[in-house]
Amino acid sequence: MKLSSILLSSLLCAASASAQYFSEGWQPGQQQQPNLAANAPPLHAPPPAQTFDRPADKPAPTPQGTPQAAPASGLAAGPSGALKSLTSLLDLNRLLTAGPVASLFGKMGVNITEAVARSAESPWDLRIPFITDENFDEVIVREELTPEEEAERVWFLIISVTAGQNNAISKFVDQSFDEAYNQTVIAGDLPHVRWGRVDYINVTYLTTKWAIWSGPYLVIITDRGQTLRFYKADRVRVTSELLRELLTEELWRNTQPWKTNFAPGGKREWILHYYAFGLMHMFNFVNRFPRWMLMIGSGMIASLVMRLLHKSPAAATVGDKPKPADTTVAVKSSTEVAASKSATSSTTAASTMTSSPSKGSKGSAKSRKGKK
Repeated sequence: MKLSSILLSSLLCAASASAQYFSEGWQPGQQQQPNLAANAPPLHAPPPAQTFDRPADKPAPTPQGTPQAAPASGLAAGPSGALKSLTSLLDLNRLLTAGPVASLFGKMGVNITEAVARSAESPWDLRIPFITDENFDEVIVREELTPEEEAERVWFLIISVTAGQNNAISKFVDQSFDEAYNQTVIAGDLPHVRWGRVDYINVTYLTTKWAIWSGPYLVIITDRGQTLRFYKADRVRVTSELLRELLTEELWRNTQPWKTNFAPGGKREWILHYYAFGLMHMFNFVNRFPRWMLMIGSGMIASLVMRLLHKSPAAATVGDKPKPADTTVAVKSSTEVAASKSATSSTTAASTMTSSPSKGSKGSAKSRKGKK
């Protein structure tokens, strides 16, 4: 009886339960879904080991995406949720556009919301794509091309410093670059050329790996990013006509590419690779904090360092004071010196009197002889 009641209750529970959370499982003829995360190539994979310099006449090998056993590196991932939310709350633009602050500026006759939106506008032509540390491999290195397109593909990049500093030369070069791009789009005479822009202040890995420490620069990229030609844009007056002539006449072929031990394919490329990788880690961490917070923190650290460097020497303690000189010994020595001086003077006087008698004594002696 007890067993039958237990079975009946279990059947009722099973009948009332829903089985929608069970998977249908694999069925015959059904294809398995590939693990896309496992097949994703890593971000900025390290260069292969090199034991010799790349020959000048040997073309660079075409990189192939190799499946990895682990998902892509976590460098491209954003910050953690808690830190990201804290950063967004402390963002200066967010604080300025908040309701109470915006109303306070409005009473003073300042439309702070419009001013913040105007400052956030990009000074560049947004039709030109941005090349960053995260999309360089996907856009340029692993671009899907036919063999004919790969042989003709040319990437024309500008490394701009306009966003980071008020550089008049960089602004002029940016304007000429945008005008040259617009003229090329209208003419349609360079179908094999792709244009891109690198924001120097927000790109760390590429600029460090290419050994670029200032700007602006113009870069010609071929062979899927393995052949690079650099042009310092502040040496000549860069105009849109000059840039188009550089591409249409293929004058860039007259420039020798960057082929050193640190260039792509060189035996010391790995040094710049890992150095740039570390700097990108550091930049991604520091970039999570608002700029005003970094300014306050750097000022506090600088003040502390200056205070430590200019710190006055510590005052001498009681135990470190010099012992006073023994006055008894000093008085005794001075007495001995005075006594020795007086004895010397008396001896000198006595010797003087004995050696040289006076005239009066000689006369008295003669008178005594006469009396005798």
